[in-house]
Amino acid sequence: MIEHVLVPLDGSSLAECVLPHVVAVTRACGSRVTLLQVLERPSTAGPVRFVDPLRWYMSEAEARAYLDGWTNRLQEAGLRVHSVLLEGQAAERIIEFARDEGAGLIILSSHGRSGLSGWNVSSIVQKIILRAYIPAMLVRAYRPAPAELTSLRYRRLLLPLDGSRRAECALPLATHLARFHRAELLLAHVVSRPPMLCRLTVTQEDIELADRIAERNRMEALRYLEQLRPQQDVDVRIRLLVGDHVAAILHDLVEEESVDLVVLSAHGYSGGTRWPYGSMAVNFIGYGTTPLLIVQDLSPDEVERTKAEMLARERKGH
Repeated sequence: MIEHVLVPLDGSSLAECVLPHVVAVTRACGSRVTLLQVLERPSTAGPVRFVDPLRWYMSEAEARAYLDGWTNRLQEAGLRVHSVLLEGQAAERIIEFARDEGAGLIILSSHGRSGLSGWNVSSIVQKIILRAYIPAMLVRAYRPAPAELTSLRYRRLLLPLDGSRRAECALPLATHLARFHRAELLLAHVVSRPPMLCRLTVTQEDIELADRIAERNRMEALRYLEQLRPQQDVDVRIRLLVGDHVAAILHDLVEEESVDLVVLSAHGYSGGTRWPYGSMAVNFIGYGTTPLLIVQDLSPDEVERTKAEMLARERKGH
């Protein structure tokens, strides 16, 4: 299902919070794992950059020893693991490695060596997620991590669905993980009322029309979810909710149901190819509080490049 999992580390305990999830996911999928660390050359003030060779050699030796240590521990846990040490800008090198080596999933900690902050994800992680164009798992570094590498078991997974084929692309992986961990899989759908222009005077007829449309959508959604349930050979429970703020309702559901892992597609029925993620995925990246696994429904070649990315490539070519 996922042949190659890439795990960037930076030597910090915050970044290491991903490792129990690496074990939990790769054991289920039989994936091989690459631990990757990128050494960034320190810059000095002024136009000239100078790197102390001895200090750099020591940093490199420490990084290799660090990676070897975790490689051995993960191998003892039964994983197929090797490590790679690179030099350069962290985000750029990680993205390049993921593409060149054909990684099927990248597992990231929300924060690393720079420490926790008021932002839900660090700047480096945000760059990687937005530019890697492959499935990504985001683990929140500010949440308590399991004490043992092999002790993590998912108990309840949430898969939001909007009725589209694109949203369903996350269903096989969610089902596979739920089956392996003997976890409950929540299939959730939120029915929202049709929006009205705020300048219009809403009449009783308008309200009744909106109610009829919402009820029809609710019945169709229930039929849709009930058709999906028997196709999954896992413990499936349906949550059909009604409200005006879909993202807020789903976040509340995560807390209410004590969800261990949110799995969702990068896009739903309204997604195109202009951006790597739709609005719901972006919302959960920026505001979610639990581990998040995003299945990318577009290939890297299908995602339209931003103007900034195209201009940067042109300048590199000169």
